[in-house]
Amino acid sequence: MDDELFARQMPHSVEAEQAVIGSMLIDERCVPQVIEALTVDDFYVRQNREIFETIFSMFNFSITIDPVTVLEQMRQNGVYDEQNSRSYLLQLMDTTPTASNVGEYISIMKDKALLRRIAETAGDITAMIQNGTDTGQDVLEAAETRIYGIRRGRAAQGLEHISSVLLTVYERLAELAASDSAVPGLSTGLADLDRAIAGLNPSDLILLAARPGMGKTSMALNILLQVGKYSGKTVVFFSLEMSREQLAMRLISNESFVDNKRLVTGRLDEDDWTKIAAASAALNQTQILIDDNPSLTVADMNAKCRRVENLGLVVVDYLQLMQAAGGKSDRGENRQQVVSDISRALKIMAKELNVPVICLSQLSRGPESRADKRPMLSDLRESGAIEQDADIVMFLYREDYYDDATENHNVAECIIAKNRHGETGKVYLQWLPEYTTFQNLERRYEEDYG
Repeated sequence: MDDELFARQMPHSVEAEQAVIGSMLIDERCVPQVIEALTVDDFYVRQNREIFETIFSMFNFSITIDPVTVLEQMRQNGVYDEQNSRSYLLQLMDTTPTASNVGEYISIMKDKALLRRIAETAGDITAMIQNGTDTGQDVLEAAETRIYGIRRGRAAQGLEHISSVLLTVYERLAELAASDSAVPGLSTGLADLDRAIAGLNPSDLILLAARPGMGKTSMALNILLQVGKYSGKTVVFFSLEMSREQLAMRLISNESFVDNKRLVTGRLDEDDWTKIAAASAALNQTQILIDDNPSLTVADMNAKCRRVENLGLVVVDYLQLMQAAGGKSDRGENRQQVVSDISRALKIMAKELNVPVICLSQLSRGPESRADKRPMLSDLRESGAIEQDADIVMFLYREDYYDDATENHNVAECIIAKNRHGETGKVYLQWLPEYTTFQNLERRYEEDYG
């Protein structure tokens, strides 16, 4: 019966807890290492928790830590037991083999504490299910959030000396120097744009914004296809507007150079079918993942992406269609605050996943009322926070959209309005409307960039 009761206890190691406290009492130099690595919640035995709390408070007030001072502080804190405290501290010091192994004792404790947190989370999730008040989706989101919270807590980085950061930077510079690539990040497939923004770099939030009909989704699919084909990495496209079948059709048109109208109507000749078959075979070789759920939150996207191996790029189409955290309706809330929360969450997601995240965004009607209809940062809908969170902000503009008589027919301007990696400026691209795709423009406008 006693064995059964013991088996029901949460995971813990009495010996490791005692050895950690014993090490701090034997050698005060261990105290900073223990306090940095452990919290009071990592101790399971109440008596050990009380002693650790006492030592922790003494450390904060720079009080000398040894068995005598700890006992005195325990008296003042009201956790001193006349019968046991003194003998228990002596026992801890006697049974601790050596303070030099404190790192090993800490590792054992942290592992047991991790198991307890997982068990507690499992219990809470089971209770949610048994209550019957939450949907399966709510329970799943709660489970993923809790588990990811535990994982993040375990992986949290502390203070790091500049020397080790410089070492990482040197390694990165050596990689870049040895690389054949002209840009440090992933290539967009558009050489002038790559040079302007230094490619797509890890943890960057890249905002691609335009008025409807300018080709935002086409540009995003261009980049997705380029990275999916040539980087060897998995790319994810979250489409809140178009269905996965529509996106696949656009990708086939991009890859095969079969007129998009013919694809949509199905009026295809034998040559078209040959091109489509070749394009489909090429697309099959890529790791392109598509999700067209229109009610996704950033938390949903983050959870899905964490399960993707070898992730290279995430694309979201588009910001204003996204739901607030938890999928709750934002009616009645300040929409600007909701969009602000979403953009901040996207930037955090880019940092956590350590991949570039491209987010598409609609522009307000501001450009329509101006003589020069080129977009600017103030045209971003609910703009303040989006502009602040994004590392790069790019606008698409086509003069022929507003003026059929222009000599710049099918020439698009990619206006780089914000760039943490370099200068702002303008890149010209060729727009191929029949294939809904962008290409490098053969003639270069160097004087406009920079």
